[in-house]
Amino acid sequence: MSEYDLAVVGAGPAGLAAARAAADAGLCVALIDAGARTGGQYHRHPPEGLGRSGPAGPHHGWAAFARLRDAVLSHPRVAHLADHRVWLLSRAEGPGTRCFTVRAVRGERERTQVRVTAPALLIAAGAHDRALPFPGWDLPGVLTAGGAQALLKGDRVTAGRRVVVGGTGPFLLPVATALAAAGARVPGVYEANRPDPALLRLAGQPAKLLEAAGYGAALLRHRVPYRPGHAVTAAHGGAAVEAVTVARLDARWRPLPGTERTVECDTVAVGYGFTPQLELPLHLGCATRRDTDGTPVVAVDAAQRTSVAGVYAAGETTGVGGAQLALVEGELAGLAVALDQGRRPGVPRGLAGRRARLRGFAAALHRAYPVREGWTRWPRADTLVCRCEEVPRGALDEAVRELGATDARTVKLMTRAGMGWCQGRVCGFATACLTARADGRPPGEAAHLGVARRPFAQPVRLADLAAAPGEDGEEGAEPAGPAAGS
Repeated sequence: MSEYDLAVVGAGPAGLAAARAAADAGLCVALIDAGARTGGQYHRHPPEGLGRSGPAGPHHGWAAFARLRDAVLSHPRVAHLADHRVWLLSRAEGPGTRCFTVRAVRGERERTQVRVTAPALLIAAGAHDRALPFPGWDLPGVLTAGGAQALLKGDRVTAGRRVVVGGTGPFLLPVATALAAAGARVPGVYEANRPDPALLRLAGQPAKLLEAAGYGAALLRHRVPYRPGHAVTAAHGGAAVEAVTVARLDARWRPLPGTERTVECDTVAVGYGFTPQLELPLHLGCATRRDTDGTPVVAVDAAQRTSVAGVYAAGETTGVGGAQLALVEGELAGLAVALDQGRRPGVPRGLAGRRARLRGFAAALHRAYPVREGWTRWPRADTLVCRCEEVPRGALDEAVRELGATDARTVKLMTRAGMGWCQGRVCGFATACLTARADGRPPGEAAHLGVARRPFAQPVRLADLAAAPGEDGEEGAEPAGPAAGS
């Protein structure tokens, strides 16, 4: 066991900014992340052997990230615990004391159990891709837009040679342009919504609009068609995907009969936004709120404090808003931890105002790119919703209409949807929506939270549980790093 002043879970933009702010204020920080390198998904990069050259080219904002990363990793009061998969958080309180315990598994092969303790905890766990099921989405070659980008950033390879990009949201643009720049043929970008440019202009972020214009110019340069109001509604193939059906949608995302056409491809990259990772804050009982798009997120105050004393949250956990917002929230959270522990850090002027502006832009994006209910017409009765456990849509409908299930958690228990390796991260959103629709109602916050609640944040082996360090006096590996007060 090792004790720090602050444990930060997640080494993406928010976690890095928080660690630096807290360490600069004099706190000893444990920066814990499942990845081998810092940066999270946004700044995913290849091992040193591959360098930064390659098909994906330089990352957006790489220079600023590199400065932040180097400052954190070289800081004498920061211990970077890489390749640590956090599976459980717990809290203990006594007279005048409070202690949080972070339990993690270090390494995929050795799987050493590690326990980190601190009086304050900052959760910056990020988000994962939101996928919607359609016939054929379980074929090899169908992956999320984030997965396609991760292959480019982390391994310098394209997911395929002819890649269809579909879904909704501005994230489709950098994915498509990066694939095209890397040499892949992109037959089209199929955006399910028809976003109103005026709505985004009113959000007051001209730099973001210029960035979007740059992506648009890149699509033109690579001759990639951009089709708003269209969606990939089916994938076809034998051993792998060979083509997709693309259809024009009405305002509710219902396919318009007679508009279907076939597009040949060997890869499909689809993404319908992102879902915050809430497993860890839910472990501790942190309150949530409904974001602009209806997604549950962790509720925080002006200083990024959650409803649980000593627990802070920043980045996508508190609402999907991009890397710049995550950096600002992380810095505010790190400063708040230092203030709450009696330090007197200098708070940069304008930080709260910048957060408000970035949150406003994020809310505008959510309003411009909602997930409409008509997508529930895409999957057939035999379409797999849970790919891990091979649960079709028909089984979910049967659980609701014939077996009396009234919520996604009950459907999960009856059908095993969400009980596979991904633990519902891929199918959880769809399961909650389809369960509610089968009962004739829209999904609520409780439906999505029911899918996100699980006893462990990561799959663990029985051997891991047996080897997990217990309370004081029991054996367990200690991470190397600065001790509190050093």
